Amino acid sequence: MNRPKFFSSQIGVLRSLHFVNYATQTLIATFFPLYFYDLGFTKLQIGAVYSVGPMMSIFANLLAGIVSDKTQGLRRVLNLIFIGQIVALALLLAQKEFVHISLLMALMYLFQTPVNAMMDSMSLLAASTMNRSFASIRMFGSLGFAVCSLAFGYLLKQTGSDWTLWLALGTVCGSLLISLGLADFQSKVGKFRFGGLVDIVKRRDTLIFFMLVAFVSIAHRMNEGFLGVAMRDLGASDDLIGYAWLASAASEIPVFFLLARYGNRFKELPLLAIASLLYAVRLALISVIHVPAGFIAVQAMHSVTFGIYYITALRYMQSIVSDAYRSSGQALFSVVWTGFAGLIAGTVGGALFDAYGLATVFQTGAVSALIAAAGFMFVHWRRPEA
Repeated sequence: MNRPKFFSSQIGVLRSLHFVNYATQTLIATFFPLYFYDLGFTKLQIGAVYSVGPMMSIFANLLAGIVSDKTQGLRRVLNLIFIGQIVALALLLAQKEFVHISLLMALMYLFQTPVNAMMDSMSLLAASTMNRSFASIRMFGSLGFAVCSLAFGYLLKQTGSDWTLWLALGTVCGSLLISLGLADFQSKVGKFRFGGLVDIVKRRDTLIFFMLVAFVSIAHRMNEGFLGVAMRDLGASDDLIGYAWLASAASEIPVFFLLARYGNRFKELPLLAIASLLYAVRLALISVIHVPAGFIAVQAMHSVTFGIYYITALRYMQSIVSDAYRSSGQALFSVVWTGFAGLIAGTVGGALFDAYGLATVFQTGAVSALIAAAGFMFVHWRRPEA
């Protein structure tokens, strides 16, 4: 086998898969709500549909991760995940009723919520095998989200929201076709034992890490869940809200590039503390903004919050979770990052919004991020190698 040529082709496959998968993410996060709104759904109904995602994430991520590690079939699990999304979207095409769409969106989330964790697992294993940086692969997901936010926004403005599901079906079919070209990077890792996974989860350093991840994630999800509402309350147009999301996605790309080149020079825990502190600053600024355009500038801080945090957290996980449990560990990370944090941010944030207003929601998120920053630094100082 010509290893340089093989590695080059696999890097291309992985980057393309991240790009197209995040094109699907763009549609689900940005344009599905507008499609449901055009169907006549109320804001409460749209919120109910989207609240299913974090709940399904908890079960779906754990199932996909354990099955991937147990069977050493991460590539096949990814293929099945995309097939499941295609079936769910095909069934959604003809539906107009809230009950039917809610049930089918639950099916969609069952297959959609594990995809990022499984793709990150595959990319981490591939990057290790090929001696490449994970960030240099993952940055193409951010590029896909940013480019497709503009492209799909323009296209749907011309054609109408009826094309939303068809576009999603097209991007998922593209993801499936690309995923068929993936090599099996999981075949040479150690044998999976369920008891070994339990031992990893029970370890003190792992538990503390996931607890601190939860505090950062709550801040992130509060920003994600209530940013559009805050902008709309100040009179922002849909275009301006879209630009805020575009600023988030585009700002990640240069940071991912820098982390790919220089990230290994810095210790993970201090970087996580810095990212968490900047999350606190970001949410504190949002809580006092009174001009819609100001949100776009603050959203550019996504680069030094999520951009640094996500890549560094995954790098740290590699030091506490072995390759034999890579998918399961990644699934646990996603359960905390998306599932538990999403539920807490949604329920607590919603209650605070009703009782005290949006400023309190973002201030609470800032405090949560500050707790994480202090926690990461404390763990760093306590570690022997620090």
